[in-house]
Amino acid sequence: MSFLVLGFITGFSLILAIGAQNIFIIEQGLKKQYVFLVCLICSISDLILIFLGIFLFEYFKIYFTKNVELIFNILLFIFLIYFIYTKVRSLYKRSEINFEYTKLSLKNIIIKTLGFTYLNPHVYSDTVFFLGNFSKNFLIAQKFFFGMGASIASFLFFFLLGYLAKFFSNNLINSKVWKTINFFIIIFMTVLSSYVFLDIIDLI
Repeated sequence: MSFLVLGFITGFSLILAIGAQNIFIIEQGLKKQYVFLVCLICSISDLILIFLGIFLFEYFKIYFTKNVELIFNILLFIFLIYFIYTKVRSLYKRSEINFEYTKLSLKNIIIKTLGFTYLNPHVYSDTVFFLGNFSKNFLIAQKFFFGMGASIASFLFFFLLGYLAKFFSNNLINSKVWKTINFFIIIFMTVLSSYVFLDIIDLI
């Protein structure tokens, strides 16, 4: 599997969730308000944070002793287990979309989009911590392709979410479609967690 494809699948798995940011994008799509701008801000922000995380871990790699790497791998494994747990919970959880039409100014929509992006702790845990930590032992070229794959996944997902929102309904968003998607995400992340767990065993 190429690192571009690995980055794409991993990034797509992380971003596929009905969280606050994605609900906001869906709402703007349903209201047909600044859809392109909202999707563009979210996509570029993800790209910045993804590469920030990847190269932060590259910069601090010189400080990675065996014990430090073990600690990071344990934290990564805990994060993955928690991520899988939240996905399992989401199979039984209903997300509400606000269909009420409220016209927002360009300034307000930019501020609101930036708020949903940069004030969302999950954005940092997914991009900076997870993707940076997961790719810490990749070569520079591999890191670049991994980051590009994850970034492409973000662009594709956000723009699809925004522009297809008009075809969505509250029932569809909370139906078997999302449960099926989450089920495959759980499987993929379980495989990744097994890979990290084996790394932990090797380091002990």
